[in-house]
Amino acid sequence: MSSPTSTNQEAPPRAPRSPASALFRRLFLLNGLVFTTGLTALALSPATVSSPVLLNELPILAVGLAVMLAVNALVLRASLAPLGALTVLMERVDLVRSKDRIASSGNGDLGRVIDTFNAMLDRLEAERSSSAAHALAAQEGERRRIARELHDEIGQSLTAVLLTLKRVVDRAPGELREELSAAQETVRASLDEVRRVARRLRPGVLEDLGLISAMNSLATDFSALSGATVTRLLDSRLPQVSGDTELVIYRIAQECLTNIARHARATRVELSLRAEDGAVVLLITDDGVGGPIREGAGIRGMRERAMLIGADLAVESAPGRGTRVRLTVPVLETADPAASAADP
Repeated sequence: MSSPTSTNQEAPPRAPRSPASALFRRLFLLNGLVFTTGLTALALSPATVSSPVLLNELPILAVGLAVMLAVNALVLRASLAPLGALTVLMERVDLVRSKDRIASSGNGDLGRVIDTFNAMLDRLEAERSSSAAHALAAQEGERRRIARELHDEIGQSLTAVLLTLKRVVDRAPGELREELSAAQETVRASLDEVRRVARRLRPGVLEDLGLISAMNSLATDFSALSGATVTRLLDSRLPQVSGDTELVIYRIAQECLTNIARHARATRVELSLRAEDGAVVLLITDDGVGGPIREGAGIRGMRERAMLIGADLAVESAPGRGTRVRLTVPVLETADPAASAADP
């Protein structure tokens, strides 16, 4: 005989109310409470209303209506206030540099909307950070490949041409020696330029000698290129940071100095790298023309790199007062967020 089936089956779980329906119910109940209270107060008061309404009764009715409308307006304003802050955040949110969130107001149904929006921003920022980490890791890999090819192939070819020209110059007649020497100098200058480009693409000094030496080399190259005087305030006792963090600091400093050389027309630059309140702070200032900040590819790329290591990048500029770039890198015990993307 088969066992009897149980008639006490569990009911399926009820789907949670949507924020829209919950907010409608909340406002409907609050409005109903306000008008019920007003009607009760009017019914229990000694005031009477004639039919038709007399002129001396109109002020009483007007006061009662005004009180109910005022109370209703206050209740609605308090209930819907978080929507204003939510709208402002939606207008200004930027996944590259914004860590803004709306504090949960505890306002029941709208509080759930705010918490959901904050969670959505967290997911979007995490996904963008991961995508940017993979893109920048691929970019660094491509830089290394191009630098290696420049050094190993083009550099060696130019070196061979230079040695050949030297032998030809030694055997050439006098009337050709001057032209061959000029060609030799051109090849030598091209070889030096190829080596400089390779160093910018792949900072070997950063890998071999560390961040401080790399910053010194960067400042020296910038000064030779632009003619500007660079004041260096580099603290050699920096906290220990990961290799990816050092690379981000180096690349942001490199981009800043490149922008100064191209656009600022500066004569003096200050390059500072120091420890400050549990963080490593990179500060670059110049006395150039300054002006409105245009969020082009350069600054956008710096912000994306800063985002990878949880750093804060601030760019300030005013006409005639130069530009100030400050990168604040928190020193944490956790793994670097770009490390997993950079691993082969």
